[in-house]
Amino acid sequence: MKYEWRKQEKDFYSTKKQPVILTIPRQKFISLHGVGDPNGIDFSKKVQTLYPAAYGIKGAYKNNVGGDVEYNDYVVFPLEGVWSLTEKGRQLDHLEKSEFSYDIMIRVPDFVPDELIQPTLEDVKAKKNLPMIDEIEIKEYPEMEVAQILHVGKYDDEPASFKKIDELVSANDKQRSSKIHREIYLSDARRVAPDNLKTILRYQIK
Repeated sequence: MKYEWRKQEKDFYSTKKQPVILTIPRQKFISLHGVGDPNGIDFSKKVQTLYPAAYGIKGAYKNNVGGDVEYNDYVVFPLEGVWSLTEKGRQLDHLEKSEFSYDIMIRVPDFVPDELIQPTLEDVKAKKNLPMIDEIEIKEYPEMEVAQILHVGKYDDEPASFKKIDELVSANDKQRSSKIHREIYLSDARRVAPDNLKTILRYQIK
């Protein structure tokens, strides 16, 4: 049976344009850290490294899985980014994209054995010219309560959607845990017009 995140985890990835509060379970990712404008070449290189790594892990799992498992294959998860600011960026009175601090990542299903990941990354590195593979980290995030919304449109227009999340959080007597937020990219920005981009915006609450 193939694990399809759009079906098995519909609540997490099919958010509507109205904000919601929900609990996200523990999750595991392959991740690359970066600083700077996401429109730059360094960010693009990180994305171009993560996708071959993610598909390599998927292929290795499919080829090595035994016959007594619930899922023998899965759909690669969407690209995600955890965003904050550098120390300098936090002190500025305006937003400077060059001061973004981020972790760009792709989720790995829990049923993929940890011991399969590193050898697969080494295999991908040997087959492709991807020097950033050595910088990939395996990151785990604990279960957490979050608020999220589906943002449709340009990335620069996200503040209006964040305002809707803030209003819901306040109405439920909750607080945002920090200024860090997560973006889940349901659209490929290379192929979809900016006004039609679909992005889940999420932050942790308490």
